[in-house]
Amino acid sequence: MGSVVSAVLVLAGLGAFLALLLVLAEKRLASSGPVRLRINQGEPREVEGGEPLLSALKGQGIFIPSACGGRGSCGLCKVRILEGGGPLLPTETPHLSPEEIDNQVRLSCQVKVREAMALEIPESLLEVEEYPVRVEALTPCTYDTVKVRLGFEADAGFSFRAGQYVQVETPIYDGLSEPVYRAYSISSPPSETRFIELILRRVPRGICTTYVHELLLAGDRLKINGPYGDFYLRETQAEAVFIAGGSGLAPFEAILADMAERGIRKKATLFFGAVSRRDLYDQELLREYEEKIPGFRAVPALSKPAPEDQWEGETGLITEVVARGYESMAGMEGYLCGSPGMIDACIRVLTEKGIPEDRIYFDKFS
Repeated sequence: MGSVVSAVLVLAGLGAFLALLLVLAEKRLASSGPVRLRINQGEPREVEGGEPLLSALKGQGIFIPSACGGRGSCGLCKVRILEGGGPLLPTETPHLSPEEIDNQVRLSCQVKVREAMALEIPESLLEVEEYPVRVEALTPCTYDTVKVRLGFEADAGFSFRAGQYVQVETPIYDGLSEPVYRAYSISSPPSETRFIELILRRVPRGICTTYVHELLLAGDRLKINGPYGDFYLRETQAEAVFIAGGSGLAPFEAILADMAERGIRKKATLFFGAVSRRDLYDQELLREYEEKIPGFRAVPALSKPAPEDQWEGETGLITEVVARGYESMAGMEGYLCGSPGMIDACIRVLTEKGIPEDRIYFDKFS
């Protein structure tokens, strides 16, 4: 037994040593000198070599959306690299279609800046700005979900479409080596220009949500950038189905407020999935929107209602509840916000019911 333990410890030590050698080798091989980036055929910009392209662009005041904070899991930080950038990496290919690979699209968080590069970035992203904000209030929604109000400076001029999101910078704390960004949908309406509200559900070991739930206080100052995303209501005659899970209710609160304020007439049903009654929130607000918006109704559903919930509403996974609600969904539009797994499952249900994929809208955060 003792020899087995010794062998395991030796192998673990050897593995750690090899990993350290790889890190040191990468740092040594990566250029530490200045490197030129040419963006959209503009004047070259000089950046320090060796860091991820996503970080180099941020240093130039260019904020590429990255919901996962540069871990390569969300696949949002796509840019075209026309020159330089090295070979495509295995960590990029799961997030790129064959057409994107042919068009030299890359994940900017995975590409290291080691040589001169020519990039093509959507002009809309070049207009994204960073804003200092002040935490005005933290209001609990449930035991693990909080609504955060962030106030702008008087002349900030921030504007967005209902359904879009921002990136929040988590400052250095408790061992973090650098600030980290995470993406969150805005729940307040675009008509409110003095502040925005976000809904954050605590994620186990989540960098930003841990900071918000344990350390953030009213009066603290943060940085955000945005807005981002194509998740907004299409003002067509098509009936809409909204599907939300957990903090995914946030963009729908902004969309519903916008519909009520601007008198948008569109038949829509919101399915809000939760585990038990203690995970539901803002139900009175949704009831108010049912009265204000003709053709709108809200359907909360619990997947595992507790006995004390005395729940008489819809039960089951949200996909099951939606599937039971419609014989056919041909001609409808789908709007989804929740976990990547929930979104994938909902897409399967909606397409099976007759909604083509190009009429299903979502921003997949991970």
